[in-house]
Amino acid sequence: MGGQLIEPEQAGDDDVVLSWEGRVVVAVRLPHLSDSLERILADLGRRHGKPLAELDRRTKQTVVRNLEARGAFTLRHGVETVAAALGVSRFTIYNYLNRE
Repeated sequence: MGGQLIEPEQAGDDDVVLSWEGRVVVAVRLPHLSDSLERILADLGRRHGKPLAELDRRTKQTVVRNLEARGAFTLRHGVETVAAALGVSRFTIYNYLNRE
């Protein structure tokens, strides 16, 4: 997801502080969700071994369903971001989402 390790004393209210055997060892600063979507899309491209826009239609549909399950489309501009990565229109993304 692209989290950043920080010293526990630098942790803010939104950071996650991790303990080991009762001792605080590190804090994790999580990225904004929109940054996470970009990282997820890049990871999917690596997993498929090629740019997402080059995937076949069926695989793109599977990618969209998986992203929906992960909440990608609850983000502002999520549909547009995914559509651009897949090389399709927003309308196509909505069609994929409504297929079931």
